[in-house]
Amino acid sequence: MASGSDENGDQQLKLYSYYMSSCAYRVRIALNLKGLKYEYKAVNLLKGEQFSPEFRKLNPICCVPVLVDGDIAVSDSFAILLYLEEKYQQHPLLPKDLQRKAINFQAANIVCSSIQPLLNLAVLNYIEERVSPDAKIEWAKVHIGKGFAALEDLLKNYAGRYAIGDEVSFADLFLAPQIDASFTRFNLDMTQLPLLSRLHEAYNEIPAFIDARPDKQPDATSG
Repeated sequence: MASGSDENGDQQLKLYSYYMSSCAYRVRIALNLKGLKYEYKAVNLLKGEQFSPEFRKLNPICCVPVLVDGDIAVSDSFAILLYLEEKYQQHPLLPKDLQRKAINFQAANIVCSSIQPLLNLAVLNYIEERVSPDAKIEWAKVHIGKGFAALEDLLKNYAGRYAIGDEVSFADLFLAPQIDASFTRFNLDMTQLPLLSRLHEAYNEIPAFIDARPDKQPDATSG
């Protein structure tokens, strides 16, 4: 369940999630920040539960996360976050300033278009099977490093306490899970990325981010 007060009245949200999914992680942070309670619906990707006929009805591409809000089902983390921002406007995540809003989208897209898709389970499993386990890790480090270098350069003129200014915003929800995975899963050397390293420390002090971590989720021990 999300932390914080219930801001969505009697209507309970449902989040179809897998604890290790960085895409679902982004949405969990947003729900926590906005104080929205939700029912956690675990989908075990390692067991292939995302390919079940029931889940395919929610998301034909068979990926988490999926947010169900009454009779509305929204899949894809970017779409879900925009939906939440429009419908549940407490704790806004996008600035009114047009330039800063654009930078938020640009940073988010570097993560969700140029880094994360290259590291998803299907891609890494394919590399491990066709090449080797070591090649899988090297692949991940190369593509994370390339994307992180771009983010470091993009954000250097905008960062404050967080990625874009002194308030948590849309970009932070994409950065936090990706940086966390780089430390915990891929052991990436972050010494050349001082800005992202500092942001990682800042995120580790925010309860909404801490409660969204993979190890805090109900399915964290399911494999």
